[in-house]
Amino acid sequence: MTPLGAEIAALIRQNGPIGVDRYMALCLGHPVHGYYRTRDPLGAQGDFTTAPEISQMFGELIGAWTAYVHGLMGQPDPLVLVELGPGRGTLMADALRTLRAAIPDVRVAPHLVETSPILRAAQERTLAGTGAIWHAEIETLPPGPVILLANEFFDCLPVRQFERRPTGWHERQVGLGPQGTFVFGLAPEPSPGLDVDGPDGALLSVPTVGLAVMRTLAQRFRTSGGALLAIDYGHVRPGFGDTLQAVAGHRFADPLAAPGEADLTHHVDFQALARAASGQGAQVHGPVDQGDFLFALGLRARAERLKTRATDAQSIEIDRAVTRLTEAGEGGMGSLFKVLAVSGPTLGPLPGFPDAGSSAEG
Repeated sequence: MTPLGAEIAALIRQNGPIGVDRYMALCLGHPVHGYYRTRDPLGAQGDFTTAPEISQMFGELIGAWTAYVHGLMGQPDPLVLVELGPGRGTLMADALRTLRAAIPDVRVAPHLVETSPILRAAQERTLAGTGAIWHAEIETLPPGPVILLANEFFDCLPVRQFERRPTGWHERQVGLGPQGTFVFGLAPEPSPGLDVDGPDGALLSVPTVGLAVMRTLAQRFRTSGGALLAIDYGHVRPGFGDTLQAVAGHRFADPLAAPGEADLTHHVDFQALARAASGQGAQVHGPVDQGDFLFALGLRARAERLKTRATDAQSIEIDRAVTRLTEAGEGGMGSLFKVLAVSGPTLGPLPGFPDAGSSAEG
């Protein structure tokens, strides 16, 4: 058993089974043994690869999108640009390079919300000299209009799960089996307040933390202006099923097998996030497939422009990156990943979404 597993097991022996949300929070954010506290999970030597690490084009197009939205906001100076869960800082670096070329007379103030000391150190190296400021939570961000970027952020926020039984929705919990290993079980009493129809045995995920974050941001946009661009893997229409998953070494793993040693995520419920934002008076754009979004921003044109200065080998890599970022099906991110924007009630239409009809690139 991992060191964190031993701590969680002791906690369960003392207090009883814990909810999936608490299990996720401990696995990912435990101050000593948490997954994101102890490693850089990105790249070939890590556990997974994100879109900004696949190609600079991803961050450059996000930078172009940001410049366009900054214009819609009335060109505030400075532009407060925030990234939630910024990985190694690659997306922010590529976006800043494009932004500073597109709006050279505007001061861009980059802010990063990060809790991992190891990833923050990587970000500090990547963003040296940019004037970046770090935060442990969104509550300490500066006031006023802001543009926030969230790539693969909502998927790792803790989620509660419930199973439908004849007596109602019972919360799914993590407990200990006869051999002392972790097992899933159900709370003995149904949880009140879940007014959802579903067949017996159905599993329902409720992203309580993500919904709280979205409501907070939507309230801010309603009163102070700004926009959020959220990109993540998930689904548009709600449904039942277990989307909790663990990844280690670029392969799926058992979420209960090695607490603290694997990444834990869940498929993002974009409809729930959109409903939470609109309920606070914000405007919702999308969601749309990532492939459609990137093509609408001018990915093909950007790829061809890069290839004019590339070697043959580099051109092949550029084409491979385009395919991986936009292709549907196994190995591609184009349809699995969705893009959702949330903004103040008077901002829009925004580039990359069906109501916009314009490209931010170029």
